[in-house]
Amino acid sequence: MKDDANGKAIMQTSKVRLRVQIENVKPKINGGRFPVKRIAGDTVTVTADIFVDGHNALSAHVLYRKQDQREWSKMPMTQLVNDRWSGAFSVSEIGRWFYTITARIDHFKTWQGDFKKRVDAKQDVAVDLMIGAQLVRTAIPLASAQDKEKLKKIAAKLTAKKNTAESSRIALSEELSALMALYPDQSSAATYGKEFSVVVDDKIARFGAWYELFPRSCSSTPGKHGTLKDVIARLPAVAEMGFTVLYLPPIHPIGTQFRKGKNNAPTGLKDDVGSPWAIGGKEGGHKDINPALGTFKDFQKLIEQAEKRGIAVALDLAYQCSPDHPYVLAHPEWFRKRPDNTIQYAENPPKKYQDIYPLDFETEQWQELWEELKSIVVFWIHKGVRIFRVDNPHTKDLSFWEWLITDIKKEHPQVIFLAEAFTRPKLMYRLAKLGFSQSYNYFPWRNTKKELTEFITELTTTIVKEFYRPNLWPNTPDILTEYLQLGGVNAFKVRFVLAATLSSSYGIYGPAFELCVNDTVKAGSEEYLNSEKYEIKRWALENANSIKPLITKINYLRIAHEALQYDTNIEFFPVDNDSLICYGRYTADLSEILIVIVNLDPHWAQTGWIELPLKKLNISETRPFQVHDLLSGVRYLWDGPRNFVKLDPAKVPAHIFQIKRYQRTEKNFDYYI
Repeated sequence: MKDDANGKAIMQTSKVRLRVQIENVKPKINGGRFPVKRIAGDTVTVTADIFVDGHNALSAHVLYRKQDQREWSKMPMTQLVNDRWSGAFSVSEIGRWFYTITARIDHFKTWQGDFKKRVDAKQDVAVDLMIGAQLVRTAIPLASAQDKEKLKKIAAKLTAKKNTAESSRIALSEELSALMALYPDQSSAATYGKEFSVVVDDKIARFGAWYELFPRSCSSTPGKHGTLKDVIARLPAVAEMGFTVLYLPPIHPIGTQFRKGKNNAPTGLKDDVGSPWAIGGKEGGHKDINPALGTFKDFQKLIEQAEKRGIAVALDLAYQCSPDHPYVLAHPEWFRKRPDNTIQYAENPPKKYQDIYPLDFETEQWQELWEELKSIVVFWIHKGVRIFRVDNPHTKDLSFWEWLITDIKKEHPQVIFLAEAFTRPKLMYRLAKLGFSQSYNYFPWRNTKKELTEFITELTTTIVKEFYRPNLWPNTPDILTEYLQLGGVNAFKVRFVLAATLSSSYGIYGPAFELCVNDTVKAGSEEYLNSEKYEIKRWALENANSIKPLITKINYLRIAHEALQYDTNIEFFPVDNDSLICYGRYTADLSEILIVIVNLDPHWAQTGWIELPLKKLNISETRPFQVHDLLSGVRYLWDGPRNFVKLDPAKVPAHIFQIKRYQRTEKNFDYYI
């Protein structure tokens, strides 16, 4: 209401009559501020509350298009319950897509529904047929030449006086319904006032096994600095284990000023090689390769040889500099100055990193800085890199990441960014919303059944699943958890099974993990003793402690079984022992069902009874079914939802069961599928 010039209340009316209401559209992130994520070939299911006054029937569609398309495509929506509607469309290509919803009053469908009720009640419908004919005629001007004639004939038949029964049959036919749907009356159509976006990535953004190694430790000669050529020689072994991503820490020149010694000693010795994250020296910076590792020709060959073996090379993207980096001399304004006019080095109290200068994202020259940092990514994309593992993105300007990733993916939509964001949940999730394709997370420190169940359930069943893709790492060069320190070889097996089966993406800091290295620099620390971050290691990859056979076995199971290639198809099942965790992984159509059971206790054998929801899994509750342990090859015959398990970590700490359903052929021969 508002007042006129005389102070009398008058009614405000809208210039546009919008009778159809569209609300509560899902999925949407922060009201549509951020995109949801999908993989090429996925389906996006859209739901909304759609309603209108009275009892009119509605027709609704999801409108969708790829960013470079001007015209919208549409898919019909189906009414569920309580005015909730659902529709879906497929995103066939990587890139950014958009979607919204349109709905209209369907006068013909309304008439058709009422007409059927009258026919069923055996009422006189002569006048109703005339109304139907009028509605059919409204579609004629919109129809193609061929369909115009069809509609004219149908309108005439509806008003034919000789055969009301035949006219009624035509009026209620699917043929007429489909024809009228092609030429709708759009006078009442409403389109939701906002478009939502979907970022569509390549499959590797959802499914991959990452292997991290330091190129300088790949030499077969003890004490000799490894090269990119040595990494190429390691590729067959990495591929043989079933890894699909090879992640390299920074391969750039390393600074000499304040170079760290072994075990992070503040002062290095003459022969110390320093930390790869202290980027930049007299040989160059972020767009250069450490000469000790080789040349760009060697790097190009590494990319090519890796691709031939089905391996993508991921490069570390660390926006920080050593005191020797060319940026320090050329652009001192990009760094923060201390009161004594020295540049502020990196700190994480009580830790000090005098060999690293953080970039100052609050500099007045931020635009020039941003453009230069973007040029680093573009440079390596042109060298064949498609995956970047980003170092500590949560310590940089969030608006920078949104700008950078959005801009990069406009021209290079295939590029993937992994956030090394061991940080607070809201900050970690915000980075994912801003564009990061995957993220590190709290998995290394989630050890109990309760912790793991709550953690994975949040990631796979809440709104988080629409924008956040976890990449589970049981260890990194910076993280050797207490569980791994105290649990011995069995602990490494347990954590590997969990990482590789709780998520479709996981990674390991390779040699240290497969060899179950668990020596720390001091009690209470998660730092490795004789850390590879500060020295060249000579890894004896073939020894008794290696869990390479288990790693290889499970990686091949992941490749062979579709159920392990998605994140949201996981469900936890009850076990009457808190040292045992049980969860199902299955395809949407239940054609493949895997049951994973893990003993979380690395020291002792554990037993328990698991309970499966057989009806939900489409398994007979009255007939036996077979479970095939894909790790040991042993088969068991189970009967009913409750079944007994025993797992000894000294042997294999887990079962990965594939359910084989009981079937009976026409000739009454029993078999399992």
